[in-house]
Amino acid sequence: MGLIDLHCHLLPGLDDGSPDLETSLQLARDAVNDGVSHAVVTPHHLNGRYVNHRADVIKATEDFQATLEAVGIPLTIFAGQEVRLSDRVIPALDANDILFADADGRYMLLEFPSSEVPHYAKNVIFSLQQRGITPIIVHPERNKEILHKPELLGDFLQSGCLTQLTASSYLGTFGKEIEDVTTRFIAAGQGTILASDAHALSHREYELGAGMAKLEKQFGPEVASQYQANAKALINGDLVQMHWQPLRKKRKFLGLF
Repeated sequence: MGLIDLHCHLLPGLDDGSPDLETSLQLARDAVNDGVSHAVVTPHHLNGRYVNHRADVIKATEDFQATLEAVGIPLTIFAGQEVRLSDRVIPALDANDILFADADGRYMLLEFPSSEVPHYAKNVIFSLQQRGITPIIVHPERNKEILHKPELLGDFLQSGCLTQLTASSYLGTFGKEIEDVTTRFIAAGQGTILASDAHALSHREYELGAGMAKLEKQFGPEVASQYQANAKALINGDLVQMHWQPLRKKRKFLGLF
């Protein structure tokens, strides 16, 4: 088994990931070349721009899997969603319109708005947890409020959430500030998995393999193996436990003047 990618936008025409089948097939080839053998395809859902209903995503995933097999691309995909945090999540859940990272409905990929951590976030998360669902907060390092106050992430870890850090963030694709905070999260044990969040956009290429290689080089093979084991456990709906610490305060340069 190769790498497991729990967050990517490969399905054609459903969101801002891939505009057409040809592009999706190229993304799938890129995934395989990057070392990925299994992926959860996660179009945006309820984010104010895209609504991708559960049944539609399942059908699109089945169709794309059949095409992958027909053209000989050795990638196994599973239907999922990147669910935007809002007051629409619980009603969608009640309507059986949510897909998860696993078949048993234990782990939900939950996206915060890009600019803030909403005041109602903890209430929605508590409601999910009351239903036996563990939220996986996706790319927290790219949320502007968390980026500027990274200690906020610890509050959600304390409440039982998991996290998905993005390989491209860790590699510096989105800039030094995001790279640094991603590295701090990893160092403190505040990352659960790395994923690609691959899109057919500039600077959104498949970089999961490179991210895992950097993780192994910087933090050692045990940490890299744990990230891979976590991804396998999540996709199988198995228990994942994190052993994390609060972030260390950054040293401030006092200067000589």
